[in-house]
Amino acid sequence: MSATPHVAWSREPEDRAGTPLVVLLHGYGSHEQDLIGLVPGLPADFTYASVRAPVEMEFGGYTWFDLDVERLAYSSSAARAAVEDLWEWIASVKDQHSSVTLLGFSMGMAMATSLLRSRPEAFAAVVGLSGFAVDPTRGEGLEDYFDDEALAAAKVPFFWGRDQEDPIIPSEHVEYTHSWATKTVKLTKVLYAGAGHGVVPQEISHVGEFLTHIVLNPR
Repeated sequence: MSATPHVAWSREPEDRAGTPLVVLLHGYGSHEQDLIGLVPGLPADFTYASVRAPVEMEFGGYTWFDLDVERLAYSSSAARAAVEDLWEWIASVKDQHSSVTLLGFSMGMAMATSLLRSRPEAFAAVVGLSGFAVDPTRGEGLEDYFDDEALAAAKVPFFWGRDQEDPIIPSEHVEYTHSWATKTVKLTKVLYAGAGHGVVPQEISHVGEFLTHIVLNPR
């Protein structure tokens, strides 16, 4: 990823200063226009920036890093490089905004949680939908990169929405993510029957409430 990736913004440049930012991170094989479609159902107080993943796929769409889709196997070092590149862009825009929240779908949730774990102090909250957190023991490059101890101390609010019957995310990825989240973040977990590997309207309503109460109006 270059320092200026393809980004779909919800506001014009002159209207962004001082607003809370939500960075939208799409899933494997998708693109930046996908999640920007959720914006009409989310609070208008935020600026939303939907970022295109850097790796163009042979048959269309983009990915954050190489992934074996049959087993959701991946290289931890490749995931780390993708996170560092994405952080470079976030760092270039974050000072314009009052806070930064991450919202990732599927593989985008892997990116969002990895960013959070590498920089626990940088984000107001994180939303993960139908995805997973990266296991740093799968390969090399992440075991000393994540700071879950600092993250646990920070108690960053995390919303995790998924369908118990999601046909895409393997059970071992879900189990790892649940174990990690219950130990390290302030977790709100909601199951949505019938969502499959997708997002349903009730879920977007809940995400909107989460963003409003946690980021806009924290107690």
